[in-house]
Amino acid sequence: MLATLTLFLGLPLALGTEPQSCSQLIPVTFDSSTIPQLLGQWFYIAGASRYPPHLAEMRAVTFEAFSFSPGSREDELNVTEIIRMNETCVVRNSSKVQVFHQNSTLVHVDNNDVTSMARLIQSDKDLLILNHINIDFPSLSLSARTPNVSKEHMEEFKAQLQCLGFTEEEVFYTSREHACPLPRGEQNADPQLE
Repeated sequence: MLATLTLFLGLPLALGTEPQSCSQLIPVTFDSSTIPQLLGQWFYIAGASRYPPHLAEMRAVTFEAFSFSPGSREDELNVTEIIRMNETCVVRNSSKVQVFHQNSTLVHVDNNDVTSMARLIQSDKDLLILNHINIDFPSLSLSARTPNVSKEHMEEFKAQLQCLGFTEEEVFYTSREHACPLPRGEQNADPQLE
């Protein structure tokens, strides 16, 4: 009886220390309004991956801004990336994103090579959470319309990472302190970065 009472009284304490239940990452189902909402400038905030080639790049990137513009076909977006890798700012405009409406997938193609395949995860309209799916390693990234996100949005993203088994040490963050100058033609949500 004492053992049962101890178990019964200790159960709420044990349950209180378990991590909260993980909600499933729900991909966006593409419709006619999805792609226009992706157009424009984004700032890469954070990401985590266990895919070795991605890890090397994530460690080196200290800032990234990118923009999507309409491509030559309705199922294609042009991508311009502004990246600080180590101490060097690089502008890339050779890549495209192919949009597959039938399975709501985005495929990043650079110099005719598929570099990643991802599903857009349901979230705030000013956030871009991508679940990279073409590799056997979990990978999740967070981008936003501005170089900063709210504490609540960051906590939501960290909870998603934790549900995928990532630790804080496996998450890589960028910083606006390492920002590269943005081209004048880019619409910038943060004039301090110009």
